[in-house]
Amino acid sequence: MATTFSAPATGTPPANGARSPLPFGGVSVRTSPMFARPFFEDKARAFWFLQAAGWSGYLILRTVSSISNGFSMQGVVTNIVETIVGYCITLLLSTLYGYYRGFPRIAGIILTLLTLGAATFLYALLDTFSFSFIKFAAPGIDVKLLIGALFLNFTVLAGWSALYFGINFYLIIEDQIDQMQHLETQASSAQLAMLRYQLNPHFLFNTLNSISTLVLLKQTDRANAMLSRLASFLRYTLINEPTADVTLAQEIETLKLYLEIEKMRFEDRLQPKFDIDPAVENAHLPSLLLQPLVENAIKYAVTPQEEGAEIRITARLAGDRVQIAVSDTGPGLQGTKNRPSLSTGVGIANIRERLAQAYGADHRFEIQAMPLGGFGVEIEIPFQNE
Repeated sequence: MATTFSAPATGTPPANGARSPLPFGGVSVRTSPMFARPFFEDKARAFWFLQAAGWSGYLILRTVSSISNGFSMQGVVTNIVETIVGYCITLLLSTLYGYYRGFPRIAGIILTLLTLGAATFLYALLDTFSFSFIKFAAPGIDVKLLIGALFLNFTVLAGWSALYFGINFYLIIEDQIDQMQHLETQASSAQLAMLRYQLNPHFLFNTLNSISTLVLLKQTDRANAMLSRLASFLRYTLINEPTADVTLAQEIETLKLYLEIEKMRFEDRLQPKFDIDPAVENAHLPSLLLQPLVENAIKYAVTPQEEGAEIRITARLAGDRVQIAVSDTGPGLQGTKNRPSLSTGVGIANIRERLAQAYGADHRFEIQAMPLGGFGVEIEIPFQNE
């Protein structure tokens, strides 16, 4: 496996819109509220900013420490030289760390440690020489000063490397979280689309069978009207984005179109009633959410009764919630044991899944027997008009 180390980017923007190398690895970034979102989106800028800020802080800290022991211009110059050398060495380290990304994990770790050791020795050697050059008349390498510098420089470079890898690891984890969320979103959208297209095939079969019967009876006007309404309904179900929301007014118009088709089959046995509060007409909800409930009512309330049944669709505003109910005057739960689901298994279960996908736990879905007989379903969702 390759390591997660990476090389630094240059501060010059690439020409022709090309993307520059990324100092914190070639990954996309999802920032948390701890960081300003634009900060790590431009990883090259983030690298150079942190590099400059970190070494500036180191210079200030070393200078304050020197001044506390007695101000000396030579000491200030020494600290400046030491900071510049450290800044340059860490740029070299970041380049090598990025190069080691192509190596196997164990080899990359070993090379990283060896590089850190070599960089520490080089840093200490240059520090010792620059110190003797500024402080002493005869420049040279003092072994005691070199040993002391080795400890200090190793601490600085090891801390820099730990911070570098820590940020790199953070960005990789954030990228993996981003990818997981993206995959979850895709899966959720695919599931919503699948649920959205789970129209009962019995409806299509029965409608086409009715059209065929009308044609055989030479009732061409009724057959043409039914075929036209079926085409309009199918056009709506196929053209609209399956994961998009519609207003309640649009949903009701689609239901009326669907009921007009069914009413040509059942005639006076099907008695639809609508009671929609104008205050909720602009409320948004998943498209074709109510159609399976109405279809369920037709199957279990209108079809088995000679006199048919009334299907009532109501919607009202309750605070910041929208309450939608679909009820009928059929035999209810007692008359039909397996009433809560269609024969295809996509009725009630379909609605539950779509509500869970769209609103999570922020919804209510209840099935109940009506006081005067019949069956009812009530849905409560947040009022959303955008």
